[in-house]
Amino acid sequence: MRTFQIDDPTDEIADSAAALIDAFLNSLPRVGISFVVLAFGIVIARGVRALLRRYLLRTKSPSFATVISKMVGWIIVVLASLLAVTVVFPSVRPVDVLASLGFVSIAVGFAFQDILENLLAGVLLLFREPFRSGDEIEVDGHSGTVKRITIRETEIRTFDGRKVLIPNADVYKNALVIQTAYESVRSDFNLGVAYEADLGDARRVIEETLQQVDGVRHDPAPEALLRELGTSTVNIEVRLWCDPRQHDLLVVTDRAIAAVKSAMDDAGIEMPSDIVALQATSSFAAALQGGRVTPGGSVRGD
Repeated sequence: MRTFQIDDPTDEIADSAAALIDAFLNSLPRVGISFVVLAFGIVIARGVRALLRRYLLRTKSPSFATVISKMVGWIIVVLASLLAVTVVFPSVRPVDVLASLGFVSIAVGFAFQDILENLLAGVLLLFREPFRSGDEIEVDGHSGTVKRITIRETEIRTFDGRKVLIPNADVYKNALVIQTAYESVRSDFNLGVAYEADLGDARRVIEETLQQVDGVRHDPAPEALLRELGTSTVNIEVRLWCDPRQHDLLVVTDRAIAAVKSAMDDAGIEMPSDIVALQATSSFAAALQGGRVTPGGSVRGD
């Protein structure tokens, strides 16, 4: 009669634990080397990032230098991480890891579509540089001064002191007005002179006065153009060019209006108000004659 010897489960567990411990102890040097590789990669990434940012600041905007240097630093850290993984697991090849990341990136692309769209739009904005930090822009109904461009959004400070973060995709896709793109912008305002006034004299007074206003550019020269025949005035559109900054634009326009008003008064050129004609109705006539009028304006009968 045969007898079967049954192994003690405790011995199997002990053997497995011993094997795991031996494998862990054998892998400790590789783990230590991988941590050194990763730490060394992080140090290199920070150094390259600082040097690259300093170099880019010579010719590019601060936003461009910051974002591009960060991206290069991330790439170095990713490469160092792949190298550290191959040290711990020699059987794993970086090519296989990159291939697996390709499938993961597709899923991540669908899950974080908006974030990736803003990332790509931010990179394109930084390379195209349609505007820089300090420029005054209007986009998607918001106007203000650009403070910085990050990977995800464009930060502007509105003219009334508010902070607005606009996604880069919206900035890239929508119509963009850059107020400070050129050296000067045009400001205009309207005024009306009496029909009896000498229009040539009025235009001359306006243009000569504007040339003396501080902040008004002489090239292009100020203009006073006849626009329309109003109810009681001949309307003139006054055009002037000045610094594109919003505050300067408002200040120069204020000076120009005050100077033109004073010059027109000194020249004796009348700028009358609109004439309003009143037509007497039956209720108005009854009220003047002491008749009885209802609150709605009707004449009460006797």
